[in-house]
Amino acid sequence: MSVYEFTAPSIRGEQVELSAYEGKVLVIANTASKCGLTPQYEGLQALYEQYADQGLVVLGFPCNQFAEQEPGSASEVEQFCKINYGVTFPLFAKSDVNGENALPLFKHLVAETGGQDIAWNFTKFVIDREGNVVKRFEPKETPESMTAELEALL
Repeated sequence: MSVYEFTAPSIRGEQVELSAYEGKVLVIANTASKCGLTPQYEGLQALYEQYADQGLVVLGFPCNQFAEQEPGSASEVEQFCKINYGVTFPLFAKSDVNGENALPLFKHLVAETGGQDIAWNFTKFVIDREGNVVKRFEPKETPESMTAELEALL
């Protein structure tokens, strides 16, 4: 099963078919605005800017499941990301990434990478141009640590 078979609500509430990103290399991350790892938004944005012309898209999924570190409304989250980190990559609606109510996309990402629950904010998944999950990067691994993996796929 490919990630392109999933849909997810954007931060503004529209359903987005991930097939819209077919043929792109994706980084899918669960994010949070009030986390010690929040500065990773900067690294994700830098990767997006550096490699967008080669087909990279970063998709951010705000999540409030970890110590309630994403408490704001959709518009507050969007404003925070733009003002503080210059985020221009697509953001999605606040979503669960673990448990019964987890977004189906994240259930798939977890299953494809060994089945371990997501431990914290800023778990990052790299997806190839065919929609296959290639690698999972844990929260403390920086966006910059994904460069070699991304360059190999681009």
